[in-house]
This record gives sequence, structure tokens and C-alpha cells, in this order.
Amino acid sequence: MNKTSLKQLLHDLPVTIGLLFLTTGLTFFLFFFISKNPANIALFYIIGIMTVARYTDGYFCGIFASFLSIILINCFFTYPYFSLNFSLQDYPFTFICMLTLSCITSATTTHLKHQTEILAFHEKQLIEAEKEKMRANLLRAISHDLRTPLTSILGSVSSMETEELKPDFPECQKLIHNIHDDASWLLNMVENLLSITRIQTGDSKLKTSPEIVDEVVAESVTRLQKRFPDIKIDVSIPTEILMVPMDAMLVEQVLINLLENAITHSKSSKPVQLIVENQPENICFRIIDYGIGLQENHLDHIFDGTYSDGSSSDTRKGMGIGLSICKTIISAHHGSITARNHTEGAEFLFTLPKEENYA
Repeated sequence: MNKTSLKQLLHDLPVTIGLLFLTTGLTFFLFFFISKNPANIALFYIIGIMTVARYTDGYFCGIFASFLSIILINCFFTYPYFSLNFSLQDYPFTFICMLTLSCITSATTTHLKHQTEILAFHEKQLIEAEKEKMRANLLRAISHDLRTPLTSILGSVSSMETEELKPDFPECQKLIHNIHDDASWLLNMVENLLSITRIQTGDSKLKTSPEIVDEVVAESVTRLQKRFPDIKIDVSIPTEILMVPMDAMLVEQVLINLLENAITHSKSSKPVQLIVENQPENICFRIIDYGIGLQENHLDHIFDGTYSDGSSSDTRKGMGIGLSICKTIISAHHGSITARNHTEGAEFLFTLPKEENYA
């Protein structure tokens, strides 16, 4: 018996004994001062046993109350009164019938109470799930509404940055560059929000299909280079064709998040490495930068959504939210994701199970 069960039993036993003695007191008063009808005795004790089962946990106290009720009836309401006598004619039969009825009543009441608790719990879960679905749908709708104007802003700013339309004033060029950066960041955040709502509002299992790893990596790098034309990424992929069950759009978002974090937070001019490894049971993706690395005391909770590198007061561009979304997506694919430092910078790696190991 664990501590919780013992504590509950120590709470329930006094309640059981108290309710039975209260029942005995009321029955005693009615039997000796109002009506000596033996049928009322069993009725009152059955009500008492049902009350015990209602206000205690489990079956033990109800069955214990059934045994104790038989003893109390024998002692106070069976002739000779105020003494225990189990040798009376027909008493064993009465004893067994009363005990059986009491146990059935107790067990039924306890079972109904448990069923009511289970129904209440499931109802609460359904309500919470519905609320979460409404929040996710609202978030997704807002994200869709934001993505269109942000894409338009980025297109307009990119046009202004061309040689034909580029302003002559350095201040204007700087402002346009800042607008481009901020719009890119906002668009990435919108993509992240859409990615996470796809998981939260979808089925319990992702709708995955076998995808060619080379194509997913190429698409991720291409999308990122459209936003950051000057970035350098060294990609290393095995020559053989690798197929992995995945939601390609979500995994692309993970790669974009990790590559962007490596480029933005490493503060290094060296190219970021993206290495794909074919392992016996998984495909491993490694994103390696050669910058300042990660704070060692933050490695254990870097994916919890609150991490910031602390290097800038502009906390809105911290990596925490993106990494939290990466973990959610990879976990939904039954994979794993970790972060660590190496001698010259930081490394993020995640694995996706091959089709024969996907479950």
C-alpha cells in the first residue's frame, strides 16, 4: 500500500465509523421510541452503507461497513438486546442475506461514483480540447491573414533593393534593409505558427508520406536563400537516395529554423554545415556552425520555448520559440532533437526514423 492509499484509508475509516454510529443512533431512537418494525432496521443500515460508499474511496470501506452493520444490528436490535448472539434460529441465513445485500449495494454505489468521476473527467478533457482547437483555429486564421501582406511587403522591398530602384541615400538603403529583415523575421514567425497549428488541429498521427531527403533539404536551403541571399551553407548528403516518412513542409520548417538560428546567432562569417547521415535505423540531420556556441547551463532547456542567447536586447528575435516548435514537429515524427557544443561552435542534430522503424 503506497502513502497515498494509506492516507486515504486513514481519512475514510473515521468517516465510515462515524456514519455507521450515526445510523445506529437514529435507528435506535426510531426502534425503541417510535416503532419496533424490524424492516426499518435493514432499510436504515442500507442507506447508511450507501452513504459510506458515496463519501469514501474504493470498495474496502463499503464492505467493511457491511460487516460492521451486521454486528451492530445483532448487538442492538436482535433479542436479547445489547449482546452478541449468533446462535439464534435462522440468524445465519439472515446474516448471509443481509451481508450479501449490503455488499452489493456498497459495490454498486462505489462503481456508480467511479463512473460519474470518469465521465466528468472525459467531459472536462473534451471541453479543453475544444477550447484548444478554437484557439488554434483562430491562430491559424490570423497567421494566414498576416502571411499575405508580409509576402507583399517583402516583394516590394526586394524590388526596391535592385540596382534600378535602389535609392541613392544611404539612410534610405539602411531603412529598406531593416524593413526587409523585420518582414522576413515576421514571415518566418507566421510560418512557425502555421506549422504548429497544423499539428495541434490535425489527427493524433501526422499525415506523412515517403519523401526524398535530398529534395526536402534542397527546398529548405532554397527558401532560406531567398530571404538571405548572402548566406553560405555547405550541404553534405549521401549519394544514395534516402526515403523517409515525413510531412515535408513541417520538416522543411525545422531545417529553416535551425539554419537561420545558426546563421543569425553564431556571429561567424564561416559557412554553416548541413550534414545528412544514413544511420541503421534513422536519418540524422546535423546543423553545425562555427561561432560563439551555446551557453552550457541552458543546453538542458534550450527547447522549452524560453531560451534566449542573451546577446541582444531585441529578445523578439531570440531562438527559443523556433526551437520549441522544432522539437514539437520532430517529436510528432517520432524522432529526437538535441543541441550541443563542439570545439569551434554549436551543433543541432535531429533524427527521423526510417519507414521500417516508423511507429
